[in-house]
Amino acid sequence: MDQSNRYADLSLKEEDLIKGDKHILVAYHMQPMAGYGYLEVAAHIAAESSTGTNVEVSTTDDFTKGVDALVYFIDEAKGIMKVAYPNELFDRNVTDGRAMIVSFLTLVVGNNQGMGDVKQLQMQDFYVPWSMLRLFDGPAKDITDMWDILGRSRVNGGYISGTIIKPKLGLRPEPFAKAAYQFWLGGDFIKNDEPQGNQTFCPLKKVLPLVYDSMKRAMDETGDAKLFSMNITADDHYEMLARADFALETFGPDANKLAFLVDGFVGGPGMITTARRQYPQQYLHYHRAGHGMITSPSAVRGYTAFVLAKMSRLQGASGIHVGTMGFGKMEGGADDRAIAYMIERDSAQGPYYHQEWHGMKPTTPIISGGMNALRLPGFFENLGHGNVINTSGGGSYGHIDSPAAGAISLRQSYECWKSGADPIEFAKEHKEFARAFESFPKDADKIFPGWREKLGVHK
Repeated sequence: MDQSNRYADLSLKEEDLIKGDKHILVAYHMQPMAGYGYLEVAAHIAAESSTGTNVEVSTTDDFTKGVDALVYFIDEAKGIMKVAYPNELFDRNVTDGRAMIVSFLTLVVGNNQGMGDVKQLQMQDFYVPWSMLRLFDGPAKDITDMWDILGRSRVNGGYISGTIIKPKLGLRPEPFAKAAYQFWLGGDFIKNDEPQGNQTFCPLKKVLPLVYDSMKRAMDETGDAKLFSMNITADDHYEMLARADFALETFGPDANKLAFLVDGFVGGPGMITTARRQYPQQYLHYHRAGHGMITSPSAVRGYTAFVLAKMSRLQGASGIHVGTMGFGKMEGGADDRAIAYMIERDSAQGPYYHQEWHGMKPTTPIISGGMNALRLPGFFENLGHGNVINTSGGGSYGHIDSPAAGAISLRQSYECWKSGADPIEFAKEHKEFARAFESFPKDADKIFPGWREKLGVHK
């Protein structure tokens, strides 16, 4: 059934829709199945995303038609369609009238992803008007709070060197805590890897007090504050709260140095919002484990990593993993810096929409996945700044000297880039950075050819 007469209005102007402040706008890449018209399928998507179905129904009235989602732009040659969703379509909380990402996703990537006339459909970008933006929680804490704890300026406080305890599974409590201590002697931030939680060989209630003891000893020895991001992900709301509450009790006077990591993609928006609302004093670390199943650049359905990150800021994530922009082991490219810009800036351009955040706190880009001190200068140059959290597992624990030396080499890499120094010349005066060349020789050969002769390494 062709519904384009009702669910499409190509005379609508995007600038008027934005000025009107009454619609969430969504841009998709779409291809119809063979035998179907582009506008016909686009209208079917808008119908299925809002008030329509595949037949005429007797319960439709004039008000219902007034909240139809409308296709307002198509470019069949490029496979682009844009839909305007009236604000009224989206569910609001009974308790406080606020908006929810669950409702947003239910409409914009709900049943429309599986319809028989749709060959490809992937959300690329969305625009949230102020009238809806103000109904989302946004972050309670951001990177400025981390800089404050670390004793830095709250403006451009710079790079936070972090790691992930490796191996990601298999360590018992004592070796786990020892690994944390070894890194903290040189670095700032440790996170649980996403599967780490309460395994039988490393029960949370045994390992966490040992980790806190490691933190205190490292702070005493270095004179610097340290940060720990603990995985509280769980199927059950009460289990998640139990983990978080135990951690807060354990860290006691240093609870401000504790972040909560939540696997927000596999756990879902409800888990992120629960953590955001129950623990507004803690930095909320959004880990996106599993996202690649739909956000991969090769995917043709679902939504992109850009969309996922933008939604995380609305939900209240203090930081979210954004990949390595082609400089680490994760897929992606240099232009993925647009993801970081969208979540960290108050005004940013996306693939299709310019978003104003109206003072909503930023979400920190967290860089993870095969990074080490040799790869970081190029990463910083591409991004244009170093105000990120970087968690380098192998880049720390793979350093030839020690995890602490690995952590120091990461910090030195940032200092090298920030000063505009030549990395080879910088390495001659900074031992830990120099030893990173020997620690990761394949990367060194690729990024800095001739480094052995220049640094006097003959093995």
